[in-house]
Amino acid sequence: MLQKTITEFFGKLSELLLSIEVTDGHGSALSLESGAEQTVQMMIDTKSASQKVLLAGNGGSSAIVSHVQNDLCKATGVRAMVFTEQPLLTALANDEGYGSVFEWPINMWAESNDLFLTVSSSGQSENIVRGLRAAREKGCRIITLSGFNSNNASRGMGDLNFYVPSSVYAYVETAHTALAHYLTTKASQ
Repeated sequence: MLQKTITEFFGKLSELLLSIEVTDGHGSALSLESGAEQTVQMMIDTKSASQKVLLAGNGGSSAIVSHVQNDLCKATGVRAMVFTEQPLLTALANDEGYGSVFEWPINMWAESNDLFLTVSSSGQSENIVRGLRAAREKGCRIITLSGFNSNNASRGMGDLNFYVPSSVYAYVETAHTALAHYLTTKASQ
């Protein structure tokens, strides 16, 4: 439930930010510090290896990954691309079904050791899950950001998985944005 006052909202948000859960590809818990450090290193390694970061999200999460792409390219110098360019997105949705809109470009552009980062409040979106499966088949390293149900599908599919324990969009999306800002800023230093 959304808090009634801005002070209560910020208090709850602060609590949630500090309670973000991180797991590795085996489901083992990591500290937030360790997960963040490993993610930053993955971003730096991606740049060093001349690989790229591929990003996917729906709705508000799409806006978040677009911002991450901007920060990775401009501030960090990492090649990054989002799959939200409208003509291609709508062509794929119309011709192949909305579930394919991330899977299709992953199959076309992903290469082994690229980094695939997904942001999904629910972690359950079919197109995100299909994109994650395609990225795994291509040999990509994977980072997921999710919320809502702790057993969401995305949360178990990454090499590193960040989970915000809330079912309120405002909290989950704001936490994802703050986390993304931290990671890209740290990777640019």
